[in-house]
Amino acid sequence: MSALTLRAAVTAFSPLAETIGAEVGYGTGIVGVFGMLPTAMFGLAGLITPLIARRFGLERTVFVAMLLAGFGSLVRVFSSGTGELLAFSGVALLGMGIGNVVIPPLVKRYFGDHLAAISSLYIVMVQLSTVIPAFIAVPVAEAHGWRISMGVWALVGFAAAIPWLVVLRDRRGRDTVDTTALPAEAPETGKAWRSPVAWGMAGMFGMTSLTTYAMFAWLPKILSDAGASAGFGGSMVGLFALIGLVGALGAPTVVSRMRNPFPVVVGCVVLFAIAFAGLLVSPMHATLLWVLLLGLGPSTFPMALTLINLRTRTPQGSAALSGFTQGVGYAIACVGPLLFGMLHTWTGGWLAPFAMLVVALGVLLAGAWQACKPRMLEDSWN
Repeated sequence: MSALTLRAAVTAFSPLAETIGAEVGYGTGIVGVFGMLPTAMFGLAGLITPLIARRFGLERTVFVAMLLAGFGSLVRVFSSGTGELLAFSGVALLGMGIGNVVIPPLVKRYFGDHLAAISSLYIVMVQLSTVIPAFIAVPVAEAHGWRISMGVWALVGFAAAIPWLVVLRDRRGRDTVDTTALPAEAPETGKAWRSPVAWGMAGMFGMTSLTTYAMFAWLPKILSDAGASAGFGGSMVGLFALIGLVGALGAPTVVSRMRNPFPVVVGCVVLFAIAFAGLLVSPMHATLLWVLLLGLGPSTFPMALTLINLRTRTPQGSAALSGFTQGVGYAIACVGPLLFGMLHTWTGGWLAPFAMLVVALGVLLAGAWQACKPRMLEDSWN
């Protein structure tokens, strides 16, 4: 239930962005600001969540995260201005970002003997939280209004908080002293930022996130400009997310069996490039094909997460590489949706925005070249 909340605020909004803008009163450029919010809040959550979890425990932290997700998702639908909508969207996304960080160690704590099965279930639920809101956003909005369409996802956040109340009652007195699954406090023997492995990982992770969230934010607008209905645009966002499930489940296995998985990254970049060309030149012909290829491209995201453990020897190295990769990567990714929208506004077309994404693919390749080499972070972080 907690995993089912982790992306809903993103894809429940993007298919309705133009409809909401017409009522609330923001222009096309603000869609880019909404598009950068997820990566900004997820990056902030990555910085503050370890401190919160050490102080209050994993269970209390995830309980608060679910309440934040529910509260932000609920209050934002009563907003009458752009500032309020942005602020409470940020609250919801911060809660989801905290959940991103604490749910994996909770899986380790409670299901240490079934890690593979529960982790797969967790990944599937996260993917469904991306897919379902996108598919139903427009139909529900047409029937009941956009506020109901987005607000219904607040119920999922509040519902996900209830089981944690039971867990907290059961663990009373032990929830803050139990350090199982928390990162070790042993001092690091090096700095991740000194290693080309870390910079390569950050480039690979960051450029994948930049491209993915730019598409989440702008795919409906690209298709509507080509003559598609709002419902079709929302369905394509849902399909984009659904196809991502293939990479989420398959990429970790493929990467773990290859000494150097860089050829797989090249294949993903080629899929991205073909999809960009199709959406730019002929968005309403073979749209399903373009979106299918677009959905397979971000397989480099689970690849990067898998490489974090494959390119480190120690828990301290893994924690350092994970923090650097996600911190720097999400910080870079923030500019993607915003810059994509600004370039569209300045030029009045989609050529310049897609050219920016092609540059991002070049950086992704350069980063992956460093990240995929069979070597360890600890050998170069001094």
